[in-house]
Amino acid sequence: MDKRLFLSVCVTPLLVACSSLTRKPPSNAVTSQSYPNNPAKRQDIVMQAMAMLDRGYTYGGKKLHTGFDCSGLVTFVYKESAGIALKGSAAQMAAASKPVEALEAHPGDLVFFNTLGPSFSHVGIYIGGGKFVHAANERTGVKTERLSNGYWAKRFEGYRTIFG
Repeated sequence: MDKRLFLSVCVTPLLVACSSLTRKPPSNAVTSQSYPNNPAKRQDIVMQAMAMLDRGYTYGGKKLHTGFDCSGLVTFVYKESAGIALKGSAAQMAAASKPVEALEAHPGDLVFFNTLGPSFSHVGIYIGGGKFVHAANERTGVKTERLSNGYWAKRFEGYRTIFG
């Protein structure tokens, strides 16, 4: 298949913005496309997330050499490891993904938290075993945490996935 045709077939659904009756989301928002459940891609996502441990935190950061914030880390990991273009804030990622029950969550899925008041204000990547990787803050940078940790357990809003 022609590479341009293939890319247009794959990218076109990503260009459809999530919308509501009251406002149009920013053009950089993630879309609600579902990807096939691919264990190899999930494993690549986890491996890439683990490779980001100890990287610096930068508010609004999306690049390896400058550091990451929570959504920037997720955007970078998904793009680099699986070729999946997730963009936007944690809340936009939550809106474009589908909730899954804890027993149905798999490594590579997203975990969301309410850390600032509004729902879905923080996102991380579930790596299995009750742990996730996230860009925590300027002091600690990218690290792993347990979902059972008191701080995170109180603020946990659920697992979500982009995989079908």
